[in-house]
Amino acid sequence: MMLRSLLFVPGNKANMIEKALGLKPDAFVPDMEDSVPAAEKANARATIAELLPRLAATGIPVIPRVNALETDWIKADLAAVVGPHVLGISVGKVRNPADISAISQLIGDLETRAKLDVGTIRVLPWIETAQAIVNVSAICAASERIVAVAFGGEDFTNDMGVERLEDESQVAYARQALCVAARAAHVLALDTPYFKLRNPDGLRENALHAKSIGFKGKFAIHPEQIGALNDCFSPSAQEIAHAERVVAAFEEAEARGRASTSLDGWVIDVPVVKRARALLELARRARAER
Repeated sequence: MMLRSLLFVPGNKANMIEKALGLKPDAFVPDMEDSVPAAEKANARATIAELLPRLAATGIPVIPRVNALETDWIKADLAAVVGPHVLGISVGKVRNPADISAISQLIGDLETRAKLDVGTIRVLPWIETAQAIVNVSAICAASERIVAVAFGGEDFTNDMGVERLEDESQVAYARQALCVAARAAHVLALDTPYFKLRNPDGLRENALHAKSIGFKGKFAIHPEQIGALNDCFSPSAQEIAHAERVVAAFEEAEARGRASTSLDGWVIDVPVVKRARALLELARRARAER
């Protein structure tokens, strides 16, 4: 599964959800959490439930975000959306593996009610606090339901009591810890949204840096961000051309009975060619998504 771009849509804005129907992110994330004020939670829940069939009919995965386990809203949120129209559930402010177990139990009960096999609905937890970063490896491995984990930069810096700066040095450790934990658990690492609107160069720089440390996608807060995210988290033409040269050079060396060679002054050995072949497979999948 590719989740390069995940579009947030405020759940209490029916017109915004309807406009999203014509867009092509890798996933829709109708939101009941941070983009919805407390007085609008019930409205968001009802609006999303009503429009889920239309979102699902686009063929694009739908992953609603519900409120955190510690809130009074999560049970009603889950009851409104668990069913055949969603790929999974995104859950805010997960703290530890016990949270995942409790969320999975709630979803399992609703799957039974909806006549779905238990385990059908995936889970995408948000890692947004110091406690969650300390527990991130255990969270990533806590359930087979987990398909990806997301980093929430704004909530994390709030929890740490620090200002989030443009260079993102204050979240560097947390982001890299999440990427390593996600990879170890064979789930996708998804990066926090980029909040400077109408700054495509900044978005691209931010997304490419995220990609360079192991993130596989990023959340979009505006439709204009979708195309750039899909491009940034797909192999570029230059990356594909280089990978093809790496594979060709290695295969030529193999034919001569050697397990390594060089290309442009760089050693090409087994790990390097594995990385090149993985990139070419990712490129093939990205083309298939178009």
